[in-house]
Amino acid sequence: MSMTVQDRDGHAAMRFVATSFVVFCIFLLASCVGPRSVYDPQQAFFDKLSALCGKAYSGKLVSSDAADAGMLQKPMIMHVRECDTQTIRIPFHVADDRSRTWVVERTAFGLRLKHDHRHEDGNEDAVSWYGGETRNRGTVTRQEFSVDTQSVDMFRKEGLDASVTNIWTLELTDRIFAYQLSRENRLFRVEFDITRPIETPLPPWGVD
Repeated sequence: MSMTVQDRDGHAAMRFVATSFVVFCIFLLASCVGPRSVYDPQQAFFDKLSALCGKAYSGKLVSSDAADAGMLQKPMIMHVRECDTQTIRIPFHVADDRSRTWVVERTAFGLRLKHDHRHEDGNEDAVSWYGGETRNRGTVTRQEFSVDTQSVDMFRKEGLDASVTNIWTLELTDRIFAYQLSRENRLFRVEFDITRPIETPLPPWGVD
């Protein structure tokens, strides 16, 4: 049985109404849900570390490599000293040695960790500004930094070939901040109690 022009027009109108109703429902649902936020564990880690800015904490060596025996009984302090939206600077003092500063930076690809090493007169050490970058998103409590090519070149130039596979790890929970260096047959790890802030220490060498 053939359809009249009127029938065809009626069916077309019904399809239009049905399609319009579906589109309206999708729009209404999207409006109720709102824009979907994307969780970024690296940004969350950076923000959590930034929240400690201005505070200092005492810590200790918790690894047991013979190479670090001289540090075992020495007091250690970390000071989250400088923070902005891109960079966090954390001096790490071992007794009276104020030569080390950890520098955490946001990049277009993730996070970067560098080591600013200074002599007591403020001049840079021959081995300074080495470090690595994240290769995955990590978690809000743990970020790993694999050695970068600039650091590999520096290590080889300085005869530190064992360091070309370094992986650094930063961990931050509600109770501790941990810094760790690892590679084959090497582990250095210090932990700081962030539940008990201490008096802020003297600035690192090279900083007034």
